[in-house]
Parts: sequence; structure tokens; C-alpha cells
Amino acid sequence: MSTARAAKRLAQAAAFGGGGLGLIGATLYGVLTAEARYAKRVIGPMKAHPAKGDGLYGRYPGHPITLAMIGDSSAAGYGTSSPDETPGVLLACGLAELAKRPVRLVDVSKVGAKSTDLAPQIDTALLSGPHVAAILIGVNDVKAQMPPSVSVRLLDHAVRRLRAANCEVVVGTCPDLGVVRPIMPPLRQVARSWSQRLAAAQTIAVVEAGGRSVSMGSLLNEAFRTDPQMFGPDRFHPSVTGYAAAAAALLPSVAAAMGVGTESFVQPEAFRGEAVLPIAEAAVQAVRTAGTEVAATEVAGRERGPRGRWAQLRHRRRHPKADIERVDDPADERGPEAGKSMVGSPS
Repeated sequence: MSTARAAKRLAQAAAFGGGGLGLIGATLYGVLTAEARYAKRVIGPMKAHPAKGDGLYGRYPGHPITLAMIGDSSAAGYGTSSPDETPGVLLACGLAELAKRPVRLVDVSKVGAKSTDLAPQIDTALLSGPHVAAILIGVNDVKAQMPPSVSVRLLDHAVRRLRAANCEVVVGTCPDLGVVRPIMPPLRQVARSWSQRLAAAQTIAVVEAGGRSVSMGSLLNEAFRTDPQMFGPDRFHPSVTGYAAAAAALLPSVAAAMGVGTESFVQPEAFRGEAVLPIAEAAVQAVRTAGTEVAATEVAGRERGPRGRWAQLRHRRRHPKADIERVDDPADERGPEAGKSMVGSPS
């Protein structure tokens, strides 16, 4: 079975409540969960949780854009020493610079969260009336031996709830687990294959639900294979540099979802490998290329073709710099803070 067909079937199994485990293979899944337990022992217990960066960013006039950060330790920025180093703050600052409007960050992410924790996080996030949400989730699902179809179905429900509340959604799909050092060869390639297939299924579900996906292969790309500084001290979670790379991958799509920044108005460019494809094919291509966005589109006024929904495959340009600047906000008990941080680099 092709990867595209397998991903599509897994997404369909999730949508219709199927088990989906057979699409990956019970033996393979058992191997991965055993490896996850071993990796967890190597990594050790979680230490201090990162400080939240909730607050208002960007000294611009206008009504604030509310950004919700949802998900697990990769969304929360586990291992960072300052809120300014977390993905949520980096995204809020970058979005404020591109929109020339203040951005209010509501970070409901939680270290150790699984897809089963998305519903209560969204309950909290919706109280703030978010305009856009960024979600990073999935790695902890394999640790909990959650069937992949269940993981995808829960993500689908989460995106649909947010979209029903008129909130744009950008999801960073499952990263490439094959470069996590506590997972030893020869099972590292197995982990890579599993995570890529799950990421493709997540992409299909997110786009069908009305969101945008971004391949988080960029979170653990070639730089992570060759540069130990991209990992934190536990060799599992990203370092500060790694979180900045993840934020840089998400920011262009978050901005495009809000219709801000010059990149939001650029049409797909074939010379950059951008195209309109059936959703399953777009999903598979996306997981193979770091930082690739997939979003729904139309062809000749139609959402679907003979092979399913049409989707745009985009390689959005990274925004080179954004200033981290918290503005005075009565709701922020810690008061204003200021600093500088790089959230990306030119593509």
C-alpha cells in the first residue's frame, strides 16, 4: 500500500471511529511503544515546567489579535528558562510585527499533554475568543499507547471546535521521531516511518476540518541530526534554538491564516515546488519536506476532484526577525518585559 493511501485510510478510520491500528501494524506499534518506554527512562522525569508567557505583545494601535497556544511540551517550551524563549511568545511577537497590531497570547498548553487533553485546553482557550490557534500535539500519544486513529480523531474534533468558533487553526504535525537520540537503531527508521505516516494522516484530518497543517519535520530536520545544540539537556526536547526553529516554521502560516504579511498574498509558485494536489498526495509530500504548509483550496470552483479534496502545498518564506516586546497590560500581573530574539532566518 502506498504511503498516501495508507495515510488516507488512517484518516478515514479516525473519522469513522475505526481502530486504524492495522494500518500501521500491531507489531510495529508495539515496538514503538516499547521504544518510547525505554526513551522515557533515559530521559528521566520532567523537571520544572516553563513559565507562561500570557500577555499583550507589540506596541501597535488597534484591537489585539488573540493567539491561543495549545498542545504539549513542544508548545509549552519545556526546558526554556524564560517565557520569551517559548514558542507562544515567539509567535505572538512575530505576528504582531507582521500585522502591525498588538497580539494577546493565551497559552493553555501543558507539558505531558496528549490528544485526549485537547478538549479541556480548548474549553479554556475559547473563553478568550481566540482569532487564531497554534497546536502542537502527538508525540506523547505514542508513549501512552494511544491508537493512531484515536489520536487523529481527537485532533479532528479539536480543529472543528475551533473553526466553529471562527478561530483560524494552524497545526504542527507529528515530528520525525527517527532523530530522537534515545531511540536507538535499527528501530530509529521504524520510528521515522511511523511518525511520517501519522503526520500525513494528521494533515488530511486538519485540512478536512478547515485548518492548515505545517510539517514539523522542520522541528527535527537535518540540523537536529547534525547539531546537538538543537536538543535540550534531556536529548529529547528541543533546545531554545530548536523552539525558535519551530516557531519560525509556524509563523508564516499563522500570519497567512490571519491574512497579514506580504507572504499571505503571494500565489503558489511552481518553481519553489508549490502546487495544488489531491489532499492525500499533498500530505505525503509535506511530511517529506520541512516546514511545508497544506491548506484547502478549489480548482475551477470545486473543492473536490476525483481523488478527494484539493489542497495547496506551500513552502512559505520564513520571516527573519521579530522583536519580543511585552506591553503594559493590566491583566498581566508580572508587568512589562522586553528583549530581543530571532525567530527565523531567510529561506
